[in-house]
Amino acid sequence: MDAAPLKSLIASGTKLWLDSVDPDEVVQNRAWGATGATSNPIIISDLIKTGRFDEHIAAFIREGLDDKGLAWSLTDLLVRQAQAVFLPVWEETRGDNGYVSFELDPLLEDASLNMPVQERTRHYIELGKQWSKGHKNRMIKVPATPGGLAALEEMSAAGITLNVTLIFGEDQYETAREAIWRGAQRRTSLDHFKSVYSIFVSRLDVYTAAKVPQLSPTAQGQVGIVNAKRIWKLNQQFWSDKQLPLKQEMIFASTGTKKPEDPPTKYVAAFAGSDIETNPPATNESVRKSGLAFTRMIDQMPPKAVLDEIDAKVDMHLLEKTLMEEGLKKFADPQKALLQLIAKKRESLTTAANR
Repeated sequence: MDAAPLKSLIASGTKLWLDSVDPDEVVQNRAWGATGATSNPIIISDLIKTGRFDEHIAAFIREGLDDKGLAWSLTDLLVRQAQAVFLPVWEETRGDNGYVSFELDPLLEDASLNMPVQERTRHYIELGKQWSKGHKNRMIKVPATPGGLAALEEMSAAGITLNVTLIFGEDQYETAREAIWRGAQRRTSLDHFKSVYSIFVSRLDVYTAAKVPQLSPTAQGQVGIVNAKRIWKLNQQFWSDKQLPLKQEMIFASTGTKKPEDPPTKYVAAFAGSDIETNPPATNESVRKSGLAFTRMIDQMPPKAVLDEIDAKVDMHLLEKTLMEEGLKKFADPQKALLQLIAKKRESLTTAANR
């Protein structure tokens, strides 16, 4: 089956990005119309496990890199390769599209380090400047944690293109947006100012299924969609009078469905028509095979009775607080797992080389 469903999604007004920097997936999804990508430690780990990058890893080992240095050098390499694929999009759109996101060190949020927020903020700013330097179409991904949020104004003022991730609710979004806009106004020019805000979707529905079982069947499974659409509307309203050359957009992230009974296109269809969807390769493949024609749904809400029920039964502040605490606990774990994987890979490659 051809890529007609994906093309209809893009024709509806959605920018399709890939939640991967797998070189093969990047090329394939670019051919289907994808115009950007993102990276994280889980993605890098999964790519290492394939064995396809053993030669690169062996070369980094010969250069004398430790495990941490190797992890970041490999991430940088894969993100650079993806950037090269999407650079023509960035050039055609004059910087409004064609980006690849590079996530800063999740270990800054490791609770076991007991690092003061102020110190985390300082590290985010330093790393943001380091990893963005010399890149046209690289976004720096910063979590909406206390340390990350506090770094945004300075990073924005320094001209860094930002993707704020791990957003679950309106409070985080508004804090991030205000900080970035304050920083942007300190720039000498707003010609290249671009920011995006990654709102997580499916995790909210996992939360309500477990914590708010009293929701009716029609409302259960809609909270992530309703929340993201409300924040999308706030974003539209805020930037509408700023007369900026580039769009400041929402990224609809965590769009893979978690419940087997949900169609894999559930979230993709709900947000069709505006801003950015960052979909895992499997989700894009499911969309491609669906045979569906997607139309604009971003500004379509469930019936008023469903919205009223959600507002009455779901404490959004508690939801945001709980998901943020859970997200923080898990945030550093993939980076730790990546470093452990690299240590094992180093051992096996070194043993093989010495035979």
